[in-house]
Amino acid sequence: MKHKSWAIGLMVMAMLGWLLADAPSTGVLSGTVVDAGGSPLAGARISAFSPALSQPLNTVSDVRGEWRLGNLAPGIYRVTIELRGFVTFVKRDVEVQDGKMVRVDARLVPATVEEEIALETDAAAPQVRHQRMTMAGYAKGGIMDAPAPMPQWNTEEYAHIDENRFHNALESPLSTFSIDVDTASYANVRRFINMQRRPHKDAVRVEELINYFHYEYPEPAGAHPFSITTEVSSCPWNKEHYLMMVGIQGKRTLGGPPPASNLVFLIDVSGSMNSPDKLPLLKRSFKLLTEKLDARDRVAMVVYAGAAGVVLPSTAGDKKEIITAALERLQAGGSTAGGAGIQLAYKAAEDGFIKGGNNRIILATDGDFNVGVSSTSDLVSLVEAKRKQGIFLTVLGFGMGNYKDDRLEQLADKGNGNYHYIDSILEGRKVFVHDMLGTLFTIAKDVKIQVEFNPAHVKGYRLVGYENRRLENEDFADDTKDAGELGAGHAVTVFYEIVPADSKEVVAGSGDLKYQEKKISPEALRSPEWSTVKFRYKQPDGEKSILIEKSARPTRKTPSTVFRFASAVAEWGLLLRESPFKADADYAAVVKRAREAKGEDPHGYRDEFIRLVETTALLSRTEDSPESEVREPRPSLPHRR
Repeated sequence: MKHKSWAIGLMVMAMLGWLLADAPSTGVLSGTVVDAGGSPLAGARISAFSPALSQPLNTVSDVRGEWRLGNLAPGIYRVTIELRGFVTFVKRDVEVQDGKMVRVDARLVPATVEEEIALETDAAAPQVRHQRMTMAGYAKGGIMDAPAPMPQWNTEEYAHIDENRFHNALESPLSTFSIDVDTASYANVRRFINMQRRPHKDAVRVEELINYFHYEYPEPAGAHPFSITTEVSSCPWNKEHYLMMVGIQGKRTLGGPPPASNLVFLIDVSGSMNSPDKLPLLKRSFKLLTEKLDARDRVAMVVYAGAAGVVLPSTAGDKKEIITAALERLQAGGSTAGGAGIQLAYKAAEDGFIKGGNNRIILATDGDFNVGVSSTSDLVSLVEAKRKQGIFLTVLGFGMGNYKDDRLEQLADKGNGNYHYIDSILEGRKVFVHDMLGTLFTIAKDVKIQVEFNPAHVKGYRLVGYENRRLENEDFADDTKDAGELGAGHAVTVFYEIVPADSKEVVAGSGDLKYQEKKISPEALRSPEWSTVKFRYKQPDGEKSILIEKSARPTRKTPSTVFRFASAVAEWGLLLRESPFKADADYAAVVKRAREAKGEDPHGYRDEFIRLVETTALLSRTEDSPESEVREPRPSLPHRR
């Protein structure tokens, strides 16, 4: 028996030796970036280039200043480390050997007034541009205004937001928009704040901050899978105005086991994903989802970098070891063939299509598509076409430095899916464990809201957020117009800031008309209603919309806990955006109201929100002018009678 065991051992060793001999030779570069005092520097860009590469491989340093580039072919590399405000570090002739890790540690020194911060160009890497950037240039606002929240090489993209203005209710009584239950903006804003930086204004979508939280709306009753809650009370940040809240709650259960899922993980493994907050975090997040699958579910895995490929054919959801092993094998490197990857993922979804099931691609990326079908319009056209075949697209964003928020949001919107930003494993748990039903299982599509205001009580109104979800009024009843989707358990919270009819405030309109008279009807004058909320939705497999209506009016009751907490989140969003409509908003009032209305918080999300507001207040005091100091909490505002 001993001889037999010994022989088997020799065979295993021989097979391992054979496998290792055929394995591609690779090495690793790693290091730490610190300042002159030895403190770690996060967000430094590290580039490694060799003549054998078509372009450099990139990563960024994490909060500990650490970085790593793996899966490198042996050879001689030039390593460049950049961070705005510091002299660029360059180390040439770094030899990468098979199976070995080489450290390149850098201590960056601040740039002086006339010192160049430039990337070297040569014939081997012509795409790296030469630029002269001086601290004097920053101070004068020449090349880049200081202080910017990200390094000078930052290529993050955010769509510009023109905030909704006040509308005259007599002339424009209708407000129409598509619902939005994405939460990416909240997690992305949290990422900035945890890095001790105020977020870019256009990274702040107020509706996504509000809808990050679950609210205690009543469970739907009757034929419709939704309940509608309305509440009107004093506006916390403007005592002359009212605030109207509309809450839409989808049914929290599916009335039985969820339908089987045909999932395709579409994973970006390009060089830009080689950072601890990208591919490693992505793997851990997908493992949490894998734990929730069963034998009825199917999972395929497609990756894309310089080319796209299937790394896991459609596999039963209970084969967790196989799915996890496929995730573990992923390595980052190469350029980003995003368009090709998406096309291949849709083919995999079509091949495994489950009739009546949840057929969905989950795209995980930093958004840096740069090879193949790369224009946003081409990608949007592709996902729109596949959406009509019943294959939806959920998008997960990761990382910093080259994050493409605007593109990812559009893809999720047009793909009838959700958009999330994963900044930590805790957020991965929220998306794939706590919110999984809403993330993956759609209960209604093309969901639209239209609010009609009664000019007898409302002089003007302003929709808070939802700027990129606005629709034409005639789109509301047009069933050919695409709109948002709602998943099981999802809720949508909407706020309108209202100027009451008895206010002396002027709300601009179009002026006098020659051919018609602007007049309030007797019916409107007699009605106590301030508005009527109209809600349209389609069944997931339906083509004809269903209408629900509910009226709203002020009450003499104390604002509900939901109203107070959600309005605190909205007020924080106005402060983050430095909104022209923020009026008397302040951080201390937000913190006070949020603490008083926190309610049950089993996962700590609301406690975390309060901490983020407090951190933002401190950042505002230290970064902005003295006038932005946090004031003492305001006394409670009296309710209008």
